[in-house]
Amino acid sequence: MPWRECSVVDERMRFVARRLAGESMAELCREFGISRKTGYKIVDRYQECGIHGLTDRSRRPYRYANQLPFQVETYILTVKREHASWGARKIRERVRRRFAGIPIPAKSTIHAVLDRHGLVERRGRIRRRAQGTALSLGHRPNELWCTDYKGEFLLGNQHYCYPLTITDHASRFLLACEALPSTQETYAFTVFERLFKEHGLPTNIRSDNGVPFSSAHALFHLSRLAVWWLRLGIGLERIQPGHPQQNDRHERMHLTLKKEATKPAAANFLQQQARFDSFLETFNTERPHEALNMNCPADVYHPSPRPTRACRISIIRSTTKPSWSRSAGASVSARPRSI
Repeated sequence: MPWRECSVVDERMRFVARRLAGESMAELCREFGISRKTGYKIVDRYQECGIHGLTDRSRRPYRYANQLPFQVETYILTVKREHASWGARKIRERVRRRFAGIPIPAKSTIHAVLDRHGLVERRGRIRRRAQGTALSLGHRPNELWCTDYKGEFLLGNQHYCYPLTITDHASRFLLACEALPSTQETYAFTVFERLFKEHGLPTNIRSDNGVPFSSAHALFHLSRLAVWWLRLGIGLERIQPGHPQQNDRHERMHLTLKKEATKPAAANFLQQQARFDSFLETFNTERPHEALNMNCPADVYHPSPRPTRACRISIIRSTTKPSWSRSAGASVSARPRSI
């Protein structure tokens, strides 16, 4: 048989009917699970109002001590409809001039009145999300370098390691794999400065939109590291957020790095760096690569013909607020002037 439905009013009707039939109040209250005070109240309301007295009554207060006068609230709404662009501050000043003998409502009260009547326009938060740039193919060595931080992992001494990796896109040559204590730009500057001196300058560098390669609050999302690259004549390429496949060759190298050099993790940074150095040597000179016709990356890679220009890199790196103007270009993908 189907379930029998009942409501609070039906239960109260049964309670009153049995009470009026002469049953004991104490026994009825015990059976229905209510106090005798509540039982007498239900019976009294039924005798006063009939069946309508068994419904739940509103708990709204009879009066509000600080309720805004009807005339003031009407005037607030009238002013807002006449001047749709006015906010609570300006309307409050109009109320102060109009009603001099009453307490002036607060700005938050006026805003609540407007919001209650649907006169407040809610604007969504403007979020300037990073966008990817045009990506080059990088067919020849040093046309495109790829860089990223492999996911951090915990060392034996309970310190996190953040490996910074840099590869040549065409030859798959692993230029650097550095065990760093954080993603701060100071450490990245040191690594890239050494690479530029050893291998020369690439044409472009591809990275994601994270720190320190990009800055979410800077013009064109340019970090200090990115500005330094532009000053050296290096083009910037950024993948779209959430699309690591646009840097697929570099991510595939990360998988091999994770399997061969991070599991299990070393005890400290020195030991972990020694593992990375051994992996770099093996990856570049001993491990055949199928995409290179089973050649090693070192057999294909050669240093860049663009040497580091004779400017004081340390001075550029120490610039606190790099100068950058909107005249530099409409987007980050614009290539800087060649050196």
